[in-house]
Amino acid sequence: MKFGELFTQLGSVIAGFMFVKAILDQYLPTQLRNSVGKHSGKLFGFLSPYIQITFSEFAGERLMRSEAYSAIETYLSTTSSAQARRLKAETLKNSTHTLSLSMDDNEEVADEFNGVKLWWASGKTTSKNQTFSFQPTTDEKRFYSLRFHKKHRSFIIETYLSHVMKEGNAIKVKTRQRKLFTNNGSSWSHVAFEHPATFQTLAMDPIKKRDIVDDLTSFTKAEHFYSRIGRAWKRGYLLYGPPGTGKSTMIAAMANLLSYDIYDLELTAVKDNTELKKLLIATSSKAIIVIEDIDCSADLTGQRSPPAKKKDENDPLRRMAREETESKNGSKITLSGLLNFIDGLWSACGSERIIVFTTNYVEKLDPALIRRGRMDKHVELSYCGFEGFKVLAKNYLDLERHEFFDTIERLLGEVKITPADVAECLMPRNIVGDAEICLKNLISAMETAAQVETEQVSVSDKIMP
Repeated sequence: MKFGELFTQLGSVIAGFMFVKAILDQYLPTQLRNSVGKHSGKLFGFLSPYIQITFSEFAGERLMRSEAYSAIETYLSTTSSAQARRLKAETLKNSTHTLSLSMDDNEEVADEFNGVKLWWASGKTTSKNQTFSFQPTTDEKRFYSLRFHKKHRSFIIETYLSHVMKEGNAIKVKTRQRKLFTNNGSSWSHVAFEHPATFQTLAMDPIKKRDIVDDLTSFTKAEHFYSRIGRAWKRGYLLYGPPGTGKSTMIAAMANLLSYDIYDLELTAVKDNTELKKLLIATSSKAIIVIEDIDCSADLTGQRSPPAKKKDENDPLRRMAREETESKNGSKITLSGLLNFIDGLWSACGSERIIVFTTNYVEKLDPALIRRGRMDKHVELSYCGFEGFKVLAKNYLDLERHEFFDTIERLLGEVKITPADVAECLMPRNIVGDAEICLKNLISAMETAAQVETEQVSVSDKIMP
């Protein structure tokens, strides 16, 4: 039989099949049609060694996009761009990537995990909208289907799908546009977080810097450890030191290292402990909650508020005076409320969060507020040393060595100067700034500071008997 005749016969068979199917769809009762489809599906499933799982785009009553579908779409984005022949491109609003590539409808890609091969396919179902309209619309429901051999059923359900969800969510966190939140009463508002600080550009001792980076990295991988020891997955950092030593910059570097959002909590804008709890509940996981200058943020004297004396309650004038004083003070947050915020029962609402306090005067803080277990790691950010200066010289002047460095190293051992002051001296005054002039400015500033310190010491010696 010639190829042309075979092709003609095949076409006739297909056309006949399509005709019969159209007749059945038109005249066969719906219940009978569904029954035939169900039993034919069972027959096919019995004969086929493969299992299929479908993940719809919308869950429930199609009100919310399925988190599983979104995680799968993100997980498959890399595989899709490498394998699929037809791709869909969508713009992203809250992401560092401007475009997202995903499989077009009716495309299939392969994946392999721990030696098991499986296939992902995208599809959609279309149905006509039942509402009356002169321009009838169709209702499209997209889905992903996963196909794998039935001998791998338990592995896929128990291990592989968890891997897909975890990796998909991790990719979304890394590529999303991170946010900087601030509070207004009991609600948060945000802007895009675009601070460029990193630990590489942070002016501090390299050993201390490495210790902090290792501690942060270990924290992000310690979910099972915290669960095993029965503690909420959070960690407290206390950053203390003189003004201008880089406390705020370090917080930005921590956020950039971990790809976390930042919640900048202004305690003076919080009315009471109840609002503080509401703010805590509204924070997300993978976040840094910051209270800067905590010694100035609220009236936390270290004493828990004593109960009001009965004579105040009996005396209307004294009661009115006390209420007026409280209303003027604004925030009624107590030390007890803040302690509960840090490590009380409510602190377990959420996970993978870092709480950071900053202060210029650590001695003013109540020991109960900063003890280990609440502020787990205490980091002193002090005056600029020579190692910190070398980082700044590289950042600002692109210098790794200069003849003035020995003089600067000697002066840094004699004078207390903050990294912020050093950076200001090294800041070029124009685009093609002269590095030598900047170094001379720094040397001059430190020599002047040394002279002032010497004069202050001599005056103090004369005053003392």
